[in-house]
Amino acid sequence: MRAGGTGGERAEPVHGGPAHGAHGHGSGTGHGAGGDATGADLAYLALERELAVFLRRARASSGEMAREVHPGLEPAAYGLLVRLDEAGGQRATELAGYFGVGKATMSRQLRALEELGLVVREPDPADGRASLVRLTGEGRDRFRRVRDARRARYVRKLAGWDRAEVAELARLLHQLNTGSEPRDPRPGPERAPDSAPGPERAPGSTPGPGGHRP
Repeated sequence: MRAGGTGGERAEPVHGGPAHGAHGHGSGTGHGAGGDATGADLAYLALERELAVFLRRARASSGEMAREVHPGLEPAAYGLLVRLDEAGGQRATELAGYFGVGKATMSRQLRALEELGLVVREPDPADGRASLVRLTGEGRDRFRRVRDARRARYVRKLAGWDRAEVAELARLLHQLNTGSEPRDPRPGPERAPDSAPGPERAPGSTPGPGGHRP
């Protein structure tokens, strides 16, 4: 992947992190005793540094996107809109599991989205005791306007990249995200039905985009 392909932006060193040590400079932060880190150690330190920069920028970007959807929307909720637009109606517990957050957090974020008129709860046709969260028409329209503008910014920012490089970056990020998903130990057919609306959980960043598991 081309260095500097993102419009000439340089990754900023993360203060207090291993940025200098990963390049073999400075006081040896991140090196083993005696300063002789292996190539694998340096590769993981470089990965940690670049992800820290990426995540910091993603959080800031998610905040901007959320405010563009609605001034009252908190940054973490943008990832919820992405997921609901992509996957359709979801149970709150499914959303909580997908984003790896607690029921109380999810419940609070969904309540806020409902109050803003961006999502609505409907009975789950597969289980009358549960409900599905869906985007409202207004929520979908607002979200897609912002998503399309965001996509146009990516196109401009990655204009110097080959399409194959963009596809490979997407593939690697997907591999990283799916490898980090929490696994439900319960077999599918025997899963206990989720309870209907009530205190449930919410997402974190994509993400968590974040700001989108981003």
